[in-house]
Amino acid sequence: MIDDLRATPEVLYGALIAFGIVVLLTPAVGGMARLLGVVDAPDTRRVHRRPIPRLGGLAIFLGIIVPALAFLELSGEMRGILLGVAVACVIGAIDDFRGLAPLPKLLGQVLAAVIPVSFGVWVDHFTFPFVGVVDLPAWLGVGLTIVWIVAVMNMVNFLDGMDGLASGVCAIAGLTFAIIALSLGKTDAAILSAVVAGACVGFLRHNFFPARVFMGDSGALVLGFTLATISVAGLLKTASTVVLFLPLVVLAVPIIDTSFVVAKRLKYKQPISSADRSHLHHRFLNIGFSQRRAALVMWGWTATLGAAALATRFIPFREGGEWHLWETVAVAAIALAALAYSVYVVYLLEIVKLANPRIRRRLREAPPAPAPEDVHRQASSG
Repeated sequence: MIDDLRATPEVLYGALIAFGIVVLLTPAVGGMARLLGVVDAPDTRRVHRRPIPRLGGLAIFLGIIVPALAFLELSGEMRGILLGVAVACVIGAIDDFRGLAPLPKLLGQVLAAVIPVSFGVWVDHFTFPFVGVVDLPAWLGVGLTIVWIVAVMNMVNFLDGMDGLASGVCAIAGLTFAIIALSLGKTDAAILSAVVAGACVGFLRHNFFPARVFMGDSGALVLGFTLATISVAGLLKTASTVVLFLPLVVLAVPIIDTSFVVAKRLKYKQPISSADRSHLHHRFLNIGFSQRRAALVMWGWTATLGAAALATRFIPFREGGEWHLWETVAVAAIALAALAYSVYVVYLLEIVKLANPRIRRRLREAPPAPAPEDVHRQASSG
């Protein structure tokens, strides 16, 4: 891995340049947002208590695009990805400025997703265990790729509800993708992943609690789009069976958060795009966690899953059809640690109904919570 990094120093340079650009530009972007009135005011569903400017995503976009233009091969797939990033940023910025209805916003996301697909960024085959390589029809591969890109864009957007949460999770995901892509010889994907990680860490300088600026949809859509397309171009289009599952593992936290929220909204017959306080970070706050502690716990959750993905990739537990005992034990131990952390979060938040006496005692002592319909009504009026 060190040899790969020495052979491709652009990975490190890109991350450092992205970090510096975002650190320097974010205060200016926040000041511009205040002047333009692009500010998130506190309301019943938001966790902050004072007006915070958004549009921080513009700094993230510039932090990604500048080193990408400097270090990437701007032809084929990468050109399509960067064009799509620009469209995602524009759609997000319009939503930050004026607010978009769900359908136009979704159509804009689909438009952004179609651009890299038209440049060849789509899954044309999968490698399944015990089956081997399975070629996909063009219509199916293109359709699945568009759905994946749009889904991850919205997952990151849903996750961006607490200071530093989305930027920290995306930084860990970007770093993990960079390491995996570099090991697969996907140099451009590794550089772009490292750039995303550097931009997110730079943004945390201004976004970790107490946040001075929010990324807004302009940032969340850019990060979700970039991570989704990287996972296709740099990971999924390989002959490795294991790599097929790595994007799902690395992005498990936003996937679980979105799945839980969508399921709950469907249960109570609410629009999927409606705003409420049913996200995982809201549940952490409801049981008494501070924003800082809740963000750190969810970062830790993402990091353990990323470590499991890296262990699966780099520890040779099975080679030439033969299993290696100690390597298998090591991978299993790391995977069990990630699973244990996940079970701990599930237990802590009662994502499924478990006998958690501490939470049940807290709920008995707390005043009655409003019905989901009331929460939805309050969020809509805000």
